[in-house]
Amino acid sequence: MDTIQIQKIISAQFTDPQSALDLQKLLKKVAEKQGANPSVKELAQGSSFIYNYLEQVPYLLTVAWTSARNVGLETEVTSILKMIESYWIEDDDVIPDNLGIFGILDDAYCSLSSMQNLSNLYRMQSGKHLFPDDLSAANEVMRKIIGDPYISQLDKLVSKAIEDAQVKEAVKWLASPERQQLLDSQATIWNHGPVSELPVSQLKGLGLIES
Repeated sequence: MDTIQIQKIISAQFTDPQSALDLQKLLKKVAEKQGANPSVKELAQGSSFIYNYLEQVPYLLTVAWTSARNVGLETEVTSILKMIESYWIEDDDVIPDNLGIFGILDDAYCSLSSMQNLSNLYRMQSGKHLFPDDLSAANEVMRKIIGDPYISQLDKLVSKAIEDAQVKEAVKWLASPERQQLLDSQATIWNHGPVSELPVSQLKGLGLIES
């Protein structure tokens, strides 16, 4: 998958000084809704988390694509990746792209939530992780930051993409004994748990994780 265009969109927001100010304002409002009164440092930590989350998108899409090809899910994942790529490029989003860094938070969540759902389905059937990153906690934080009604629309979009790609059916086939013998020989598929995750432990002051 070509992630160059996605990387350019993200980089453009990283170099825009307005992005940092916008994130500070957003996180302050989110924290207030959670009953929190964050310090300047805690707001900065929240902004750093979002930047890290966005930065992971091109990398994890590439990793997921490579892993899917290795286990025979190329057709199904191609369908999902086309949806993701289209969502990044087209303007008709749940959150409009012309809202600066706000406008790509939904794109990033759509991307990483799709990949985590795909990995979860694969793990349920095969016992293996599709890629060595656990996005569950980070995605949950982004759900709170984006909030409703937007997050509900995004979750429906992700679910539909996975359903349309018939991922569940394909993964069940991959879980057959003969396919498992092949999967066991694939060194790029991780038998152990995820080796990395986006840190969320510093977000307590924003009310985004439980104390």
